[in-house]
Amino acid sequence: MIDADGYRPNVGMIVCNDHNQVLWAKRLGEDAWQFPQGGIDGNETPEQAMFRELQEEVGTSKVLILGRTRGWLRYEVPCARQRSARRRYRGQKQIWFLLRFQGKEEDINLATAHPEFEDWQWVDYWRPVNEIIAFKRRVYWQALQELAPLIGAGPAPMPAPRCPEPSRARPRGRRRSVTKVG
Repeated sequence: MIDADGYRPNVGMIVCNDHNQVLWAKRLGEDAWQFPQGGIDGNETPEQAMFRELQEEVGTSKVLILGRTRGWLRYEVPCARQRSARRRYRGQKQIWFLLRFQGKEEDINLATAHPEFEDWQWVDYWRPVNEIIAFKRRVYWQALQELAPLIGAGPAPMPAPRCPEPSRARPRGRRRSVTKVG
């Protein structure tokens, strides 16, 4: 489901432990780490999608919801990163959840039916902003900044990334010049 502006609805999950460290996961077969995230199916609420995606990606949904972002946070996916012609979308719009992990570390199981991650670790709350791929950096900063007060994490130790916000309207397809006859 892609909206009229070309953004795919998605949820992001910031899972924290009792020490307010966050779950940071290494993508399968890549040298890239990120928070769990995933698409919202047409019949789901963001909360339902969050629980489903968390179970699918890290093998557990033993979490308590501490809060969520007030609105959608958007990023554009660079053309080179779009995986196939059938997945042509401009970017993702995300609702981010801050979650308190309620299980044991053994409950985190990356060997799911369709694994997306191969490793994970608990890291400092703000570390992901410095390590996430550049096109997601601003959204990570915005989500962490908005949700930090819920666990007393304090403000970001760095300014907002200078990545531009995605433009709200961009012409699609080729531009054509029209010559007025007359």
